[in-house]
Amino acid sequence: MLYWHQFIPDLNCFCIRLLDIFAPSNSFMSMYRYFIHLAYDGTRFHGWQRQPNAITVQEVLENALSMMTGELLVLTGAGRTDTGVHARNYYAHVDMSRAMDSLELDRLTYRLNSYLGEDLVIYRIFRVVSSAHARFSAQSRTYTYHIARIRDPFCCRYQHSFHGRLDLQGMNEGAGILMEYRDFTSFSKVDTDTKTNICQITEAIWRVKDQEIVFTITADRFLRNMVRAIVGTLISVGQKKISPDDLRGIIESLDRSKAGQSAPARGLILESIHYPDSIFGI
Repeated sequence: MLYWHQFIPDLNCFCIRLLDIFAPSNSFMSMYRYFIHLAYDGTRFHGWQRQPNAITVQEVLENALSMMTGELLVLTGAGRTDTGVHARNYYAHVDMSRAMDSLELDRLTYRLNSYLGEDLVIYRIFRVVSSAHARFSAQSRTYTYHIARIRDPFCCRYQHSFHGRLDLQGMNEGAGILMEYRDFTSFSKVDTDTKTNICQITEAIWRVKDQEIVFTITADRFLRNMVRAIVGTLISVGQKKISPDDLRGIIESLDRSKAGQSAPARGLILESIHYPDSIFGI
């Protein structure tokens, strides 16, 4: 899928710059905060966060929203996702100078979906309180990781095809051990800008679903690459390369090199993000 700004990047930058020059200063404006509920197939994207020389969800959505509103807008996402990772439910917030009612927001949602590619959909745009934050107001996030037991050409973009037997009981024993710990440095990408590697995991379980093995994990927050590193390590448990008890030593080492290889991105889906009801009181 190619987007219009890939064909005319200079014109895109020029248009955004014009908005920046001629738009009234936001310093003296009332700004209104909106949440955007969206989903995306991450196959073609280099994650959520805007970055140079790579197409990202943030860039595509910011450009489209700025063009349609006539404002230079910057989105704040619920968190980064790695290249190739999918999101069934994702949230971002944006501040705009206009107070739009539900009908106007529905029209904007329709226009965006008519313009964006098929791998990115907007479910809803809605007002929230000014203190609501897509990232910091989130109370928990849930991911699933999908391993194919039989290769399916219709699902291969959303599954990791694994050949060989896996000890599901051992993998679930290891998953249970995760909930005994808070510091997950061993499963974090190194040299990140996070201030702490402390996370509270409240759910971690493997289930067999049809021809898939699905891992579900919920926590208050996740580190970069954390879920894929956990999955890769638990696969090693399933292969009996390491024991569930070996997982304790890996976690306590606080050393990423002790954990397993990260599982491929295509099998990972951000399923849901939970927010307190209080931020929706508009």
